[in-house]
Amino acid sequence: MTDDEVLGKAYDARLMRRLLTYLRPYWRQVTVTFVAILVGSGAALAQPYLVKQAIDQHIATRQLEGLDRLAFYYVLILAGAFVAEYIQTWTMQMTGQRIMFDLRMDVYGHLQRLDLKYYDRNPVGRLMTRVTSDVDVLNDLFTSGVVTVFGDALTLVGIMAVMLWLDWRLALVAFSVLPIIVLVTQWFRRHVRESYRVVRGWVARINAFLQENITGMSTVQLFRREALNFERFDEVDRKHRDANLDSIFYYAVFYPAIEVTSALASALIIWYGGYGVLRDTLTFGALVAFLQYSQRFFRPISDMSEKFNVLQSAMASSERVFSLLDEPVAVGAPAAPRQLPTPRRGHIVFEHVWFAYDPPATDRPDAPEWVLRDLSFEVRPGERVGIVGATGSGKTTIINLLLRFYDVQKGRITIDGVDIRDLHLADVRGLFSLVLQDVHVFTGTVADNIRLGDAAITDEQVKRAAEAVHASAFIDRMPGGYAATVAERGATLSMGQRQLLSFARALAFDPRILVLDEATSSVDTETEVLIQDALDVLMRGRTTIAIAHRLSTIQDMDQILVLHKGVLRESGTHQALLATRGIYFKLFELQYRNDGRNAPAVVAAAPEP
Repeated sequence: MTDDEVLGKAYDARLMRRLLTYLRPYWRQVTVTFVAILVGSGAALAQPYLVKQAIDQHIATRQLEGLDRLAFYYVLILAGAFVAEYIQTWTMQMTGQRIMFDLRMDVYGHLQRLDLKYYDRNPVGRLMTRVTSDVDVLNDLFTSGVVTVFGDALTLVGIMAVMLWLDWRLALVAFSVLPIIVLVTQWFRRHVRESYRVVRGWVARINAFLQENITGMSTVQLFRREALNFERFDEVDRKHRDANLDSIFYYAVFYPAIEVTSALASALIIWYGGYGVLRDTLTFGALVAFLQYSQRFFRPISDMSEKFNVLQSAMASSERVFSLLDEPVAVGAPAAPRQLPTPRRGHIVFEHVWFAYDPPATDRPDAPEWVLRDLSFEVRPGERVGIVGATGSGKTTIINLLLRFYDVQKGRITIDGVDIRDLHLADVRGLFSLVLQDVHVFTGTVADNIRLGDAAITDEQVKRAAEAVHASAFIDRMPGGYAATVAERGATLSMGQRQLLSFARALAFDPRILVLDEATSSVDTETEVLIQDALDVLMRGRTTIAIAHRLSTIQDMDQILVLHKGVLRESGTHQALLATRGIYFKLFELQYRNDGRNAPAVVAAAPEP
């Protein structure tokens, strides 16, 4: 059972206290709402009593003098009830929207601070549900639950008090149906709670199915899975429909049962109260007032039963939302961050670094969980360093640690002599521009995707950056040029164009350190030549770290690091590494062979690494 299906307690005082902290800044609006509730409850109690007075003092005695005054009072009370209901509804809806805004901003702000490991463990669809659906459920609690339930309770207590005051014997007759109400309400709550859990579980399955299959629609259509996927969705959707029908059944029984019980109470009032009227122990006006009070008595009971579902779902949603908000920030800024020396040189040193995405149970160096093992190397200011190795050797992990997406378990990483864990995150990441193999393009314009919201980057700088990496050629052909709209995930751009856009983005930010992670892997040979020219300009005077599978892109680097199973096995220039005939030599030979070219003579008869 997923956490989307778990309901937990119907009421949790700890969660409610925490929810009420979001209501505290709006105490003035809550006060206005309570006053409106009091006025509305008073109006609901006064109307039947005025009817009693009109019947007993004027209609039954045929004394019309003063009846118009009572009618005026009645209309005045109706107007007051309308105004009170309007103020209550408007104020709480407005307050609920503000609370929902505050809570959603808290959740989104916390999501931005969480480390990447959290996103590795949690599906995106589930996190989106926290920010959207779960917060919406809490809005229902504030607008129609936590405050208005007091109005229902106040109305119930007031009606019972007035009925006992008018005639306690007739009141007890009317209350005799309460055990039936209790039984029906408990039956409804118990079954609708389980029904609600089932419905929500199938809603989660529908959302997950749609997200996965819409995102992968090209694969679905390529492998002709439309009919199969339609059948699977039909099954999930049918079960969701059936679960909703079960839920409808309980509502269809509960509300008529309340109406029948209310009618039974009215029948008992007429039966017992009629004898009282005939025996002159009860006035006819009091009997009519009792009937009206009886009708008003069962309406809040029905409403409170419905609010039970709101409370139930709100407790479950708040537990999930607060669980996310309580998720510790594993990679954060220190309490007293240090400052980088000026000028910032971009001197990087890895000192005996050990790292595992899932920390091993033992510190033994041969534990299979270690991704990097006792890694040490230095990148001097302005130096260009390439990193190569087989898949899984730890190349991208180096970048993740350098940018503090994760923290090392042992050892340290320094920039300009300062441990990056002692620096503010913004200072660390502000040194870098990162170009990844899988480029993320945001919805917006081309220019927006280059400057990424940094107003300090002018339009002229955006254009110069695009021209330097030869991205301007395809941008100028787009309708609107730099103002052209980019679709979600850059769907209207080719992979090569998205990579050119990311190069322009890196250039525009003028970084001290440039990081390239398979940056030219999806660019054709002709475009790669153009980019290489632009990179030569970009890397000049900057510290550069480039991860590459295509060794041709890093042959001119000042230093090449060769990783094997998380261990630095070789380092040196391209020619020096070829001369050693080690791992790099073997990789070079294999790449030439796979490209269908003859390797240089020095590559012949390469030994196994």
